[in-house]
Amino acid sequence: MIIVLKSTATEAQISGLRSQMSAMGLAVQDIYGDNMSMLGIAGDTGMVSEDSLIRNEFVEKVLKVSEPYKLAGRRFHPADSVYEIAGRRIGGGAFAVIAGPCSVESEGQMLSIARDVKAAGAAFLRGGAFKPRSSPYSFQGLGLDGLELLKIAREKTGLPIVTEIMSQEHLEAFKRDVDVIQVGARNMQNFPLLREIGKTGKPVLLKRGLSSTIDEMLMAADYVLKEGDSPVILCERGIRTFETATRNTLDLSAIPVIKKRSHLPVIVDPSHGTGYWDLVYSMSLAAVAAGADGLMIEVHNQPVKALCDGQQSITPYIFGLLMDKVEKIHEIVAAGA
Repeated sequence: MIIVLKSTATEAQISGLRSQMSAMGLAVQDIYGDNMSMLGIAGDTGMVSEDSLIRNEFVEKVLKVSEPYKLAGRRFHPADSVYEIAGRRIGGGAFAVIAGPCSVESEGQMLSIARDVKAAGAAFLRGGAFKPRSSPYSFQGLGLDGLELLKIAREKTGLPIVTEIMSQEHLEAFKRDVDVIQVGARNMQNFPLLREIGKTGKPVLLKRGLSSTIDEMLMAADYVLKEGDSPVILCERGIRTFETATRNTLDLSAIPVIKKRSHLPVIVDPSHGTGYWDLVYSMSLAAVAAGADGLMIEVHNQPVKALCDGQQSITPYIFGLLMDKVEKIHEIVAAGA
């Protein structure tokens, strides 16, 4: 629901209406349009009487929002969201690359890769401390010990760290130690986990589910957004289709579709999206050309020896070549915006 306010509305009147909506358990967001102010109301608005709202002399009209997602949609937030995270900006034309290995293996490995990707222009360091694997017999990550190694890499290089949370039991450690909390594809619709993450106020990287629609991803984002002020970054990482030539089907059309429907930054993970290192280069460039706000790329200094997803990891040398092209393409896209 959107409440359009008259230009004569006073701050006291608007504040009173905000308090009234909040007391009903509804989320209230200020919206500023051309020559008008509005309040976006999210939650169970069925309990709100439109007639009672219109009777307020300072209310111009009340609009129903048809989209099932309210806070992630552009109706409440017409302008692109731009987030600043640990001194790095993303969204609204600010482009950022997240790079690093699929899993944290050792201190030496993390430091070497972190230094290489930083030198090539990466803004964030990724690495899995907890690994959600399809097989229970595959390497599951180093857990909290891996998180400590990520912290060492951050201390040595200055790169903010991005890593995936698997369980609410580790939420306090992530809130304390992680710069961006990643929600993996398998947990995109783990709603209790999303709610608790949203209460932390930490930036969240939300990956699209294995077989999820764009609308379902945006509704998942609302689960985080309605709990507080956690910035949310969306990630297209490929979806499961009938095609077997690649690990997943990388849906690059999702970028402009999300941009049309949502104000949230959207990045692309071509590593998981394709599953093959030799496809990462071209799909990264295609994602930038399609308007992505960033990339998430798996980089390993010895892919053949990687404990996880070595077949889709590129070397630091290739990453450096890729970053040169990414920068050039992004400049062209930004100039035409």
